[in-house]
Amino acid sequence: MNISYILNELGEERDNYFNAIAPPIVQTSNFAFNSVADFRAALGDEYDKNIYSRANNPTINILRKKLAALDGAEDAMVFGSGVAAIAVPVIALLQSGDHVVCVENPYSWTIKLFTKLLPRFGVTCTFINGTDTANFENALQANTKLIYLESPNTFSYELQDIAAVAQLAKSKGIITMMDNSYCSPLYQQPIKLGIDLVAQSATKYLGGHSDVVAGVLTGSRTLLKKVFELEHMNIGAGMAPQTAWLLIRGLRTLPLRLQRSFETCQKVTAWLQQHPAVDKVVWPFMPGFKQAELACRQMQGCGGLFSFTLKEPSIKKIEVFCDALQHILMAVSWGGHESLVIPAIATIPVADYSLDNPRHQLIRMYVGLEDAEYLIGDLEQALGEL
Repeated sequence: MNISYILNELGEERDNYFNAIAPPIVQTSNFAFNSVADFRAALGDEYDKNIYSRANNPTINILRKKLAALDGAEDAMVFGSGVAAIAVPVIALLQSGDHVVCVENPYSWTIKLFTKLLPRFGVTCTFINGTDTANFENALQANTKLIYLESPNTFSYELQDIAAVAQLAKSKGIITMMDNSYCSPLYQQPIKLGIDLVAQSATKYLGGHSDVVAGVLTGSRTLLKKVFELEHMNIGAGMAPQTAWLLIRGLRTLPLRLQRSFETCQKVTAWLQQHPAVDKVVWPFMPGFKQAELACRQMQGCGGLFSFTLKEPSIKKIEVFCDALQHILMAVSWGGHESLVIPAIATIPVADYSLDNPRHQLIRMYVGLEDAEYLIGDLEQALGEL
């Protein structure tokens, strides 16, 4: 399906709303029926019918069609946050006594899900180095029900061989799920590589304007209906119609924004790599990246998120650099119009910092839509403070 058609036309039945170019925000909590028979039929199929906006809504349904098509999936569900798009399906798929194999160092709230929340209900998890597919097979147990991937990781950018892990899981009858927030469906399509469920933080590239918090899950209708019918409806982590409308707006420019961020990131990373105060730059499409072959094989491009380290990586030097930035904002997240930086030292107690831990030294940067020269100038003056 043509991407221009998906982003600009799919799901938009303009004859139904006055031929308006932009679809309406159907800002309603519930929907009325003309007969008991119609009401009864709808209640028996709430996955596809508009009854109550916690479940479905016409504006949300336009977005679902677009997101499913972008991922090459049968269907899509949307949530009020990215972590809900991860947690709700995981809770739906697992029960007491089950085991999960998860890549090490995923998103922080994914770690908490598997180490703090689910163990309270008898679910165990083994974290592995996912760069070697053999580690997945070695970690499997008789009660393993889920393999969870995040490729690339969003701080140190380790990749997994998605197709190989999916093939292994299918041979064992195990469900696979993956966080694809880093690449977006434009640069990586895990479902086409065999993954069963794909989650994304729509807060990032899909929204693109730093004004929504949302999540999306794509996969087969069978699996999504299983998630929808109890856990999704019971937990109530759905998306508001206005959020769906903002995401539809954001999708219109998704290819342009990703291309701009990617191209600018190439210039910024190349400049940083040659700076005398910088030790190394870590980015999947950077020359010399340790998994470059795999990145090029399963990713069509790369976003504007990368990390780097200083040659003098003390807490003091890292803080001096980050505090000196004038235009690059210090904040979490990525994928919006603004460039951002977050040092790993901000996420750990000062007393726990170790020069022997390479992850502690990382400074993560997201390249937004500003000119490369503008960002390089800010980096240059901040590095000059060291």
